[in-house]
Amino acid sequence: WVQPVESGGGSVQPGGSLRLTCEVSGNLASRNCMGWFRQAPGNRREGVAVIYTSGDSTYYADSVKGRFTISQDNAKNTVYLQMNSLKPEDTAMYYCAFRRGWCNGGSWYFRTYFGYWGQGTQVTVSS
Repeated sequence: WVQPVESGGGSVQPGGSLRLTCEVSGNLASRNCMGWFRQAPGNRREGVAVIYTSGDSTYYADSVKGRFTISQDNAKNTVYLQMNSLKPEDTAMYYCAFRRGWCNGGSWYFRTYFGYWGQGTQVTVSS
């Protein structure tokens, strides 16, 4: 089993920043793909950013490039998402995703690529 747990969501004004944290426990492989998806009401769950824990390769959605940064602390099995210059359209429930193995550059964006999910943390960007 694997259990991701998110924290760090909240409300912020446009242009502000938030940092999300995902701590994963359970039966982890030596190499894993971990990251973040988000889902706004009425929309499908979309990939935001992922990181390959062995080597630090990262992938980002075009909509967040240059504003969001994903990082990791391997010793703590934890992944972070630093979100800067937040926009109202970033408002969504953010979910931590995990899969054993590597991150495929052509597949990571699809929710079916990941087998384990956290409960989500709400991010609201509003003036």
